[in-house]
Amino acid sequence: MSQAWYSVLIGLVAVERLVELVVAKRNLAWSLVRGGRESGFAHYPFMVVLHTGLLAGCLVEVWARDTGFRPVLAWSMLALVLAAQVLRWWCVRALGHQWNTRIVVVPGLEKVTGGPYRLCSHPNYVAVVVEGFALPLVHGAWLTAAVFTVLNAGLLVVRIRAEDEALRSAYA
Repeated sequence: MSQAWYSVLIGLVAVERLVELVVAKRNLAWSLVRGGRESGFAHYPFMVVLHTGLLAGCLVEVWARDTGFRPVLAWSMLALVLAAQVLRWWCVRALGHQWNTRIVVVPGLEKVTGGPYRLCSHPNYVAVVVEGFALPLVHGAWLTAAVFTVLNAGLLVVRIRAEDEALRSAYA
């Protein structure tokens, strides 16, 4: 039974991701009309596959391996997943039309330094990292958590470099 509830959770996260993509597509159109330039696009397909793989991996591992439900781990990891969602949407709100799943900089706009961006440079990636290990661990999917975390670390090195370079170029 807990596998079914976990599958519902993964489904809800998938729906949330689709909402993000709708917001990102709308914001991309807004940015391009204002002269926005995309950079770092070479890694984007890998990012899409990795994040899709996270959700699929959670389901496959939990159903194929019958990982078991450990209440203390489950509830603490669910709390982290929810906190990551709050942080992610705080980032979306703080960036407004500038938020995107792609790296797009619109010339002439001021760099956002409020909201969670006053606390750290890349708070959205903090949310991604936390969710990346916590979501699988809600139902003991250790392998998925480990594989995603390692691959995501490599991706974030590339992505943060690309984003920092784009921001430096725009706000130098």
